[in-house]
Amino acid sequence: MQRALVAAGVAIAFVFLGCPSSKRAVSAPSMSGKTYLWKKYTVPPGADPSVPDTLGGAGFELIADKLGFSTYVPSADEMKYFGDPRARTGGEIHIIANQFPATFRPIGQNSSTVYNTEINNFVYEALLSTHPVTREYIPALASHWKISEDKMTFTFRIDPNARFSNGLPVTAEDVRATWRLLVDETILEPALQVVFSKYEEPEVLSKYLVRVRCKTLNFRNFLYFAASMQILCAAEIGNLTGDEFLDRFNYNMPSGSGEYIVLEQDVKLGKRYVLTRRDDYWAKDYPTARYSGNFDRIVYEIVTDNPIVEYERFKKGQADVFRYNMATTLKWLGDTTSDAIRLGWIRRARVYTDGPVGTGGIAFNMRKPPFNDIRVRKAFAYLFPREQIIQKLLFGEYEPYDTQYPGQVYANPNIPQVRYNPELANRLLDEAGWDKRNQEGIRMKNGQPFRIEMSIQPPVARYITPYQQELRKAGIDLQLKYEDWITLIKNIDARNFSIFYFGYSGLLVPNPETSLRSDLADKPDNNNIQGVKSKDIDALISAYDTAFAFRDQVRIIRAIDSICATMWFNVYSWIPRGIRIAYWDKFGMPEYVLPRYTQLSYIYATIAGTWWYDPEKADRLRRAVQRHEDLGGPKGIQEIRYWKELAERDRRFAFEF
Repeated sequence: MQRALVAAGVAIAFVFLGCPSSKRAVSAPSMSGKTYLWKKYTVPPGADPSVPDTLGGAGFELIADKLGFSTYVPSADEMKYFGDPRARTGGEIHIIANQFPATFRPIGQNSSTVYNTEINNFVYEALLSTHPVTREYIPALASHWKISEDKMTFTFRIDPNARFSNGLPVTAEDVRATWRLLVDETILEPALQVVFSKYEEPEVLSKYLVRVRCKTLNFRNFLYFAASMQILCAAEIGNLTGDEFLDRFNYNMPSGSGEYIVLEQDVKLGKRYVLTRRDDYWAKDYPTARYSGNFDRIVYEIVTDNPIVEYERFKKGQADVFRYNMATTLKWLGDTTSDAIRLGWIRRARVYTDGPVGTGGIAFNMRKPPFNDIRVRKAFAYLFPREQIIQKLLFGEYEPYDTQYPGQVYANPNIPQVRYNPELANRLLDEAGWDKRNQEGIRMKNGQPFRIEMSIQPPVARYITPYQQELRKAGIDLQLKYEDWITLIKNIDARNFSIFYFGYSGLLVPNPETSLRSDLADKPDNNNIQGVKSKDIDALISAYDTAFAFRDQVRIIRAIDSICATMWFNVYSWIPRGIRIAYWDKFGMPEYVLPRYTQLSYIYATIAGTWWYDPEKADRLRRAVQRHEDLGGPKGIQEIRYWKELAERDRRFAFEF
């Protein structure tokens, strides 16, 4: 199960500033010249002439610096990180997803998943984005911003050109209406109230100026309000309560200002959904957006819980790109003789990025027996044969880890390694009172057998079965129950589980409060799934909030990481060596292949946002397939270490602590 944490910024940065310069189109199906069925209003571009420059209207750019506002204009030599100038618009990319979203609404119950995050980052925009390499703030919906000296008040000037897909301009009132909805508890997503209740209600200063004051000092306050809060249209959501919003939007979506739109006729429940590029997108000719968001249509087809079928459909050309996972590792290593790979129609690459890997493994519900006993949790950890699974089932392509922040500077290097140790596990179970066995060899306590149920998705079974066997040797009957993803996540959100196999995406800037704060432990529908309660962690979270120095942030997160390890609420699994992808050779891509902070969980959306359809390549590929010819070029796995090598050459790009 892949679940998204509350995001810090936009996963795919479509960022905008500067003077217009048109995108180049390819001779493929395009939206150009079509009637925009989604547009209900027509508002001329540019600023409302009734708004003076001092209140954000035309001419504001000339006086912004004197008013204390900041902006960011990338230099010519860094423009390549915002997209490749060879990119063209047009064509389609077909992707196979392994789950259909439980809802398409951007916020609220059941919306905090990887699938929703991918869709949202194409359809909606925040006030600001972050630089694709340095992570500095850069314009998005807001062209300028101002932070008070005490870091408690933020003011934003919204770009007067910004428009929603329905044609209405983006205004300060949209920011206020979005915030009001996020803090409404009836949207049934408590983590959002944790984050956004830290602000006073935003103040509308003018049509284009909005100001917000923080209730408490927190170094992430600017990040979340500016770069994480995706703005919705007040005309559509402004008068709705959270209950009404959930009722109004499910597989339909409020209008967004982003480069893509999901049309209701393109959603086939459980089977397919499509993102359509808006040729009327307000910032399409801004220099830093000119070479991203290139495909006319991004088509997602659903193959539920069957990675092998996904792979075979990809090889037949029914999908354009493929990300290898655990279940397809053998295909990655061993599938070298099939025509598509042997003749170079499909290319393969291992790409190393600096994006957070995320975490996965076994999680326990500490709220109830048997996992309210730390000795039982420890025993289950020592019975997980990770090294055996990595070597025998994953062929050494993965590495074990014991931290909440694998591959990041935030990981505490002094956390003890947890390794398979059945002798110690059996002693712990005896100490916990599970010291007798029945005729079947199952451990007993208070007359009850140690029998628990674990719901999983079918592809996970191969990696859980060895664990199930080790538990059985130790006298524990782990019964596996297959559930579809939607049922599984609903049960987890309702805390209706004892043990589950989890997968979380990661954050560039950790936000432990949404998954570790004690006051979330007994509430449903949030990421404190295991029921973590720790006064020490709560105190560190408070200290982290006011740690503006990066070194202090790292020190505190490492301390939290260490405490989490002592609580044993997770048994971590493994992470892959690099991001492993394959693709039909009909696309163009930047020299670095994937942006610096590309995350494993969002690989398909990142590719769809940064690559482009190349008609010349597509023609060569088509001819090669028709004639059964070798396409030439590299046939083996290409190792792409662009970002690692850049950090080695230039210390400005290195993470040092």
